Amino acid sequence: MSALVAPGGGRRTRTHAESLLRIGTAGWSIDRRYAEEFSSPGSHLERYARRLNAVEINSSFRRQHQPKTYERWANSVPEDFRFSVKLPQAITHDRALSGCEELFKSFVDETAGLGAKLAIWLVQLPPKLAFDPKAFDRFFDLVDGCNGAMVAIEPRHATWFTAEVEGRLVERRIARVAADPAKVAGAGQPGGWDGLAYFRWHGSPRMYYSDYEREALSSLGRRLEHARQLGASTWCIFDNTAAGAALGNALSLS
Repeated sequence: MSALVAPGGGRRTRTHAESLLRIGTAGWSIDRRYAEEFSSPGSHLERYARRLNAVEINSSFRRQHQPKTYERWANSVPEDFRFSVKLPQAITHDRALSGCEELFKSFVDETAGLGAKLAIWLVQLPPKLAFDPKAFDRFFDLVDGCNGAMVAIEPRHATWFTAEVEGRLVERRIARVAADPAKVAGAGQPGGWDGLAYFRWHGSPRMYYSDYEREALSSLGRRLEHARQLGASTWCIFDNTAAGAALGNALSLS
């Protein structure tokens, strides 16, 4: 059966998967500053997964991976470890969510190698992409025909932050990412479906580089715990990887 067909057809049901807090980074590189924290043998991913319980695969944004690669990654981590996978830029940026059925089918087939350890598809949109209700419905009709992962969307255009769009996200059971720094009013708060709270901390004030100070991490930790207590599957991904700060920040909260 095609990966694009849900059992019985129609819109798939996404449920609150867990109330567990998951903390990780974008990718699993181990900066030498933290090498002693990951001194056990194995690949970088195996060592990473012994300390953290989630990771965001970002390399999928720019290039394809074979199903056997995803299978190998899934086999490298404990049973309770989970992956978030970023959708390819060919879908989100080049095609702007339109006319990408074959591209999305290929992506679904590739990531199927993660099996039950695939928790989230991350849909990060380009800053210039305004909300288009027809494109939104066509694309998420396609997504709703699939089994498996929850969906988190990170829009970066002001037109996505309206009551109308919020209602559509809730109806589709799509969570809107809470991002730091927030480039648009409202972008710093989780939105959409309340079954998933997905925080992406990119580094502030310098995106992808800045290290978060203790006070900022403490504040974030309180927000994460609040979301978890409300019953959401709560994720926090540090994307400030350019100078290696992400791993230290994740360890501070884990």
